[in-house]
Amino acid sequence: MSRHLRIALVQAAAEPFERFAAGLRARMASPHAAQLVVYPELHLCPIEGSVEEWYAAHAEPLDGPRGTALGKLARELGIWLIPGTVLERGQDGKVYNTAVVYDPDGELVAAYRKIFTWRPYEPMCVGREFVVFDLPGYGRVGLSICYDAWFPEVTRHLAWLGAELVVNVVQTATAGRAQERPLNQANAIVNQIWVATVNGAAPTALGDTFLVDPEGHIQAEAPAAHEATLVSIVDFDRVAAARKYGTSGDSWPWAQPDPADGPLDLPLYGGQLDPATWRPAISPETPESLRPQGDPAFR
Repeated sequence: MSRHLRIALVQAAAEPFERFAAGLRARMASPHAAQLVVYPELHLCPIEGSVEEWYAAHAEPLDGPRGTALGKLARELGIWLIPGTVLERGQDGKVYNTAVVYDPDGELVAAYRKIFTWRPYEPMCVGREFVVFDLPGYGRVGLSICYDAWFPEVTRHLAWLGAELVVNVVQTATAGRAQERPLNQANAIVNQIWVATVNGAAPTALGDTFLVDPEGHIQAEAPAAHEATLVSIVDFDRVAAARKYGTSGDSWPWAQPDPADGPLDLPLYGGQLDPATWRPAISPETPESLRPQGDPAFR
């Protein structure tokens, strides 16, 4: 059975919750309807005033009023919803830039605190955990936020944890968005995964939302800066196919290390690359015909 997911990437300017909810309902009653809907970073938390004023206006626990309303909206529409990121006030009293995911039952199924905040401009505290979640019937999805894409360790770990699609939510209003295009393509290529990178629209960001396939080809893209809803199909089986048959038929990066090679020391990390643990987790949704056979390194 094919694992084809209809995904909607919403390139829009930051907006208050009421306008966001009305827009989402309208999209789900139109040809833009999808099973997974993704919005940009900080979409519901537009920057305003001083840091203290911004936090006072938008920082709240994930189970606060905003989280409850997001869950109800996902349940009402029967969709998987990634409403971008929110300002989370943790139990430790600190504020984090956190991507949240709600399932069609309205449950919060994943929350990822941004690891690589854009210093010195982002004052939020940093996260310390990589986050993936399962879409039953489709596959596994990993979360990254904006500047995380500049650090290949993030996407590599998400792929190693079994992510077949990495959703990178963004709020880039600078010329650096030009570099984020090849960075996201490279992250897709070297990990043989799908990457969806969703930026905001003018006036809060520069757009250029796009979807990259496991071989690095851009499958769909939105006009730069303009508001748009980009609808496309993610075929999760293409991840396993690329790894089995090779990227462009001639490259198998996850199968490169041989157990006979022994561990490779990695001075940068104070550790090593061990062929016995190098290979990525395999989503339980992957068809048997595309699963590696006879290799205990595949978990």
